[in-house]
Amino acid sequence: MTHPTYTQQALCRYNLPRLKRTAAELGVTPTGDKTQRQTWVNAIITHQSAQLQKVDNQALAQAELDHYIATQAQAVAPEPLRIVEISFSYHEYYADDKLIASISHDDNHLTQRWVVMVNDKELFRANILMRCHRFICTHYKDGTLPVQEQLATLCTTENQIMAHIFNECQNYGFKILDNGIYNNNGVKLGQVGCTDGNWWVIQGYSSQQQYSNSVFDAMRSLSMVDTSLAEPADEYLQYRPLEQLSSNELQQLLSAEVANCEQLLNLSFEQLTAQNWQRLREPVTA
Repeated sequence: MTHPTYTQQALCRYNLPRLKRTAAELGVTPTGDKTQRQTWVNAIITHQSAQLQKVDNQALAQAELDHYIATQAQAVAPEPLRIVEISFSYHEYYADDKLIASISHDDNHLTQRWVVMVNDKELFRANILMRCHRFICTHYKDGTLPVQEQLATLCTTENQIMAHIFNECQNYGFKILDNGIYNNNGVKLGQVGCTDGNWWVIQGYSSQQQYSNSVFDAMRSLSMVDTSLAEPADEYLQYRPLEQLSSNELQQLLSAEVANCEQLLNLSFEQLTAQNWQRLREPVTA
């Protein structure tokens, strides 16, 4: 039951019978001369102060309990790990900004190709990515995951940059090869990178590096490259595994090689480099 709070000034205006009724309602029994109004006033004020202090103590205790529960909950169930997808075959797991583990794909294994690595050592291997994911989360939660020695900041930063570029290429349907970014028709659009925190873009086969505000602006710039006058996709085909090429693409690549060799034959002796000589020595059949 909640009772009103009486001020000293208000109580002083009450007569003795009313003070006694108020005290009875609050459950107050004064000590001293009960024939004096001030005795009852002092008893009521003292009782109210004690009740307010009790409420304050309960609120403080509840706040401390809430904080303890939240702390324990965080210890038992930490924040979800952040996953950075560097490529399809390589993922890094972070707690806050610290690398704790990675998952890589082992093409040489017949069945269990997904591997959990910490400090460049294999901890777990499975046939599907999700089992490796569950292994990392479970052992990180119970504290049995080995402590990952933090890589150099430069290495981590480069991985994050590549992850940003890879994700944006996926959004546009582009492909990343060793020498640049290509559209789905095999036409080279250019390159995107980040140096000292500054994003840049090179369009097409140009060597001119242009400043960009972000990876999003850089990729949007590549998406607007005019490909109507782009060079043939022979260079793009050279970076794809042969088993992934169609018969038409194989013929296109072979024809381009023949044409290049014919161009080399028209060069004078002093214009040929060692690499040119090697290409001329290799047999090519159309």
